[in-house]
Order: sequence, then C-alpha cells, then structure tokens
Amino acid sequence: MNETLPEEEAERLRLPIAPGEMRELTRTAVGRAASRQWSVDELSWATLRPEQLTDTDRSVVRFITFVEDHIPGYLTYFLDAFPVSGADLAIEEFCFNREYFRFLISWANEEERHASVLTRYQVEAGISDPETLMRELAEEGRKKFALPYENPVQAFTYTLVQEKATQLFYQRFRTVAKEPVLRDLLHRLARDEARHFAFYSELVDAYIRRHGLAATVPDLKDVLSTFRMPLADTLNGYWRWSLKITDATSYDHTEAYDALVRLVNGFATSSGRASAADLAEFVHRIRGI
Repeated sequence: MNETLPEEEAERLRLPIAPGEMRELTRTAVGRAASRQWSVDELSWATLRPEQLTDTDRSVVRFITFVEDHIPGYLTYFLDAFPVSGADLAIEEFCFNREYFRFLISWANEEERHASVLTRYQVEAGISDPETLMRELAEEGRKKFALPYENPVQAFTYTLVQEKATQLFYQRFRTVAKEPVLRDLLHRLARDEARHFAFYSELVDAYIRRHGLAATVPDLKDVLSTFRMPLADTLNGYWRWSLKITDATSYDHTEAYDALVRLVNGFATSSGRASAADLAEFVHRIRGI
C-alpha cells in the first residue's frame, strides 16, 4: 500500500483549484486581454477640453490615479502570497502559482496602463504637473499594501469584489462626466476591469466546485465583513475624499457584493440552498447598515 496517498490527497485539497484548471482559466483570461489591447496614445488627446471638467471631476481623477498607480504594491502582495520560487514549495503548489503568475503579469500590465493614462490625463488637463504628480504618487506608492487573509479564496474573493466595484464606479463616473477624452478613458478602464472581474469570478466558481459551498461561504462572509477598497487605510484623507466622490456619482461599492451573491446562487441546489440563502441574507444586513 502506498502510504503517501493520504498526504498527497491532503495537499490536493489544500490547493485552491487543480493546476490544470488554473492553466485553462489563465489561458482564457490572458487571451481576452491580448485581443482587447489599447494604448495610451490611442486616446484623442488633441480633443481634450479641460474647461469642461468640474472641480469634482478633477478631484475624482486625482483620487483614482492614486488607486491605480499603486499597482507595484498590489503585485508585490500577490507575488508574496503565491510564490514561484523556493525549494520547499510542493510541486503542485508551484504549478498552481506558476499559472496564476501568468495572469498576474498580464493583469499588472493593464493596471500599469491605467496608471500611465491617468497620469498623462492629469498633466494634459492641467490638473497637475509631472514633477509634483510624481512626488505625490511616490508618497502614497511607497506605503505597503496588504490584505488580512490567509485562505487563497479570500484573496480571490476580495479581488473579485474590488474589480467589480471599480468597474461599476468607472461606469457611474462616466454618466456624470462631460469631458470627451475622460469619458473615453473611463469606458476603456471599465472594460478592462470587467475582464479582470470575469477571471476572478471564474476562479471563485472553480474553487467552490472543488471545495463545496458550505465550506466556502464562511470565507466569503469574512471577506465581505472586513472589505475595504484599496488604500482605504493608507491614503491620506481617503474617507473624506471617498464620501465626496460617492455623493457626486451616486456610487455604492456594496453593489458589487451582488455579483458574489449571484455567483453563489448558481450553486443553490438542494445541498447548497441554505448556504446560498445565508450569504444573501448576510449581504442584505451589511448593505442595511
């Protein structure tokens, strides 16, 4: 009898999903990104009309530039949480992390483009000058980004909600913005964030299928009960700034929680109905606070 099988089985169950399945999810996501590439130079910068920007528009652009420009911090967090070097890594774990790395590099490239285009927009629109902006972004960018989670599905769930919330925000901001280049930019950003959300939605879906709804819902609830948008605890003046933006755009990040509820409801068979209903009620209570 092979006495290593129980340990191998335990290692398999510890993995978020099978490396082969992660390879397919990553291949699809990276393929989507490659087919929808765009560059900063594609925007019609010559048609920019700074006089059409309100004070709120300018404030929002500054705010989202800080958030998007923190991509080095976000990427560092995920690379530390899912390492791709170390002799102590089990082969299966390395294979999963290696496939995730392929997505992270593609994702980071897109988020870096977001940072670059918003930085250029600020300069072109006269919101800031290059030297001042570089130093402002550095002041916030050097602060460490971290998430209070140990279970991989919690990190994935956080990112699912964050990407959906960001997508919704860009769409909402676009409905009130008048300046044409800004509207085009917001459309591109929202489209990218929608693809990022799709990947994490598929990843959490695969995780639930592997580990079961009853075992996963407590982790999902933990994420929602502690959720903060990126930089909420580090960006100077974040809460005052975000409340002003929320009022101006009629935006509520908890709307993104509904995407997670819909995903879980897809597993609401006879064995999962109670867990799905429990999460839906939990979200309802959170949004009622």
